Amino acid sequence: MSIRPVKSIHEASPTMEGAGVKLHRAFGFGNTSEFDPFLLFDDFRNERPEDYLKGFPWHPHRGIETITYVLSGSVDHGDSLGNRGTLGAGDVQWMTAGSGIMHQEMPKGDAKGQMHGFQLWANLPSSLKMTEPRYQDIESAAIPEIIDDDGTIVRVVCGDFWGKRGPVDGIAADPRYLDVFVPAGVRKRLPVETYRQAFAYVFEGSGTFRDASKPFGVLTERGTPENEVLIREQTGNRSLVLFDSGDEVTVQAGDEGIRFLLVSGKPLKEPVAWYGPIVMNTRDELRQAVSELNDGTFIKHR
Repeated sequence: MSIRPVKSIHEASPTMEGAGVKLHRAFGFGNTSEFDPFLLFDDFRNERPEDYLKGFPWHPHRGIETITYVLSGSVDHGDSLGNRGTLGAGDVQWMTAGSGIMHQEMPKGDAKGQMHGFQLWANLPSSLKMTEPRYQDIESAAIPEIIDDDGTIVRVVCGDFWGKRGPVDGIAADPRYLDVFVPAGVRKRLPVETYRQAFAYVFEGSGTFRDASKPFGVLTERGTPENEVLIREQTGNRSLVLFDSGDEVTVQAGDEGIRFLLVSGKPLKEPVAWYGPIVMNTRDELRQAVSELNDGTFIKHR
């Protein structure tokens, strides 16, 4: 077995989306080839209702899949096909935009006004860019949870892991989406097939992702030693860890444990033509999509 070294680490950057929702973006827009088949990852974590209540009013998508995972609060959603629903704490929505859909997402806080969730965009291959749109709304209770002997807890949102399969199915990029908690002081190895691109997004606690055979190093202002990442516990820490090739990820949990999303998928290795919420393979396809938006023919399936 070969441990995946750390390729890079950075903290998600504050940005604003929708009608004025303040969030942090770990990656997205520009060159995302290192994350292929994934395009964008946002962390919307707020305690001030004025920072999220305006939400994401009606907007189009084509050529991608969006994955929304709610930890606290809720998200009301609706679309041009007549679907309506609410995602609560622990719930997941996997929306395949395909040939085109208009939808909206309106977040609400919990009893304390807190709102926390993630949205990941996965690309669709050229053969499925114009597939029929669909939703998969998954309630928290339907997501398998595995508790290992050392106290490690893994929620399997999508894909196969440790003998369990997540409830989301039929996804083109063959993704695996895990919510992982490793208790304080525990070192854990997690399998990730060599053909997958993989990243971790840390949102609670602290730890190190490195080959146990490598010596400890010291973080500097310029970066990190080869194969090591130290994630310090601090308020608002939102750290993205991109892994190089290998078939295992190793993590050493800090004093309060560590919780992170571990996401991996098979790269599509296709050209990307991107315009806001529309992702195709060529500029001509983008121009066609925008033209259809303007003339009212964007929605193909009713």
